[in-house]
Amino acid sequence: MGTSARVVVLPQETSTLRIEELELPDPGPTQVIVKQFSSGVCHSQLHQMHRPRQSPVILGHEATGVVLKAGSDVSHVNEGDMVLVTWVPRNAIDSKTNPVRATLQVSDGIAESENVFTWADHTLVDEQYVVKVDSNIATDVTSIIGCAVMTGAGAVINTAKVQPGQSVAIFGVGGVGISAVVGAKMAGANPIIAIDLDDAKLAFAKSFGATHVINAKNEDPVAAIHALTQGVGNSIFGAPVTGADFAFDCIGIKTTMEQIVPAVRSAHFGANDGGTAVLVGVPTTNVELNAIDMLINEKHFVGSIGGSCSPDRDFPTFLNWEASGDLRLNDMVTARYSIDQINEATQDLEQGKISGRAILEF
Repeated sequence: MGTSARVVVLPQETSTLRIEELELPDPGPTQVIVKQFSSGVCHSQLHQMHRPRQSPVILGHEATGVVLKAGSDVSHVNEGDMVLVTWVPRNAIDSKTNPVRATLQVSDGIAESENVFTWADHTLVDEQYVVKVDSNIATDVTSIIGCAVMTGAGAVINTAKVQPGQSVAIFGVGGVGISAVVGAKMAGANPIIAIDLDDAKLAFAKSFGATHVINAKNEDPVAAIHALTQGVGNSIFGAPVTGADFAFDCIGIKTTMEQIVPAVRSAHFGANDGGTAVLVGVPTTNVELNAIDMLINEKHFVGSIGGSCSPDRDFPTFLNWEASGDLRLNDMVTARYSIDQINEATQDLEQGKISGRAILEF
């Protein structure tokens, strides 16, 4: 017997979202049905909404819920277990099969997903995208761990492997950037420099652990970062080393992608290599890098998708941060919507009205 669900659908020809009443099929051998309590609303979905597509799309990729049904081959969760839903396989190393990407029959065709869909009060999902958690966790704000938190904090602790005392600059302090600030604080980074165009967001970042803030509307952020960071030794040309050890672009626009490399430090010639620029935000355009700067100063430009996370390993860490009062998800979530307000939610996100992270509550 199927499961009734209300599901947000993105039509093929328009970016106006609709809600359909559907019957989810029973789970296959490696699938589960999850009754969802809440889901994050992410900029990645805006990218999906504005690019061409060949079919309807079902959206969302982070949620908190409870397992209603489990397939015959599912062993790590049972009916009644509290879970976090994410779009990254929970344990890619030990997985024996490729996870099944969710698709649904909707009114105008087969709707596809990018691995999962969580803009729905119930979802059908491969067991690799479901992480069992303690039944006592909050059922609302924890939903953003499945993308925002793991992407931002994971970029710091997994991709960059920031160490105590290293300097960090974070461009863009929305939900992902704030999570990166928390990750940097938990890693013991110093200074932690937040860069944005909005003074309110910068003040928000400071409350989460940023030691310095830079409004890029008012000053050159690259120059300001170099003024705040004094490295050790000299470059190949004898100039004092300045710049961040790591710069994270949590936006992905051309301007910020081209600022993070010059923002990191040069190599201490003959002693250690240069700093690392980490692309975290989904890019919307190509980028031009100064190859001479990267060569002479031995700098690095790397990508970080999903914070290089392994959810089975990392989600307990993030939940511990929340339990200890360091992550503060209640403060990070600054907007809440019902599923019927989904178009309002995406419009508010696109218009920059959401300072932290938004969630849908079912």
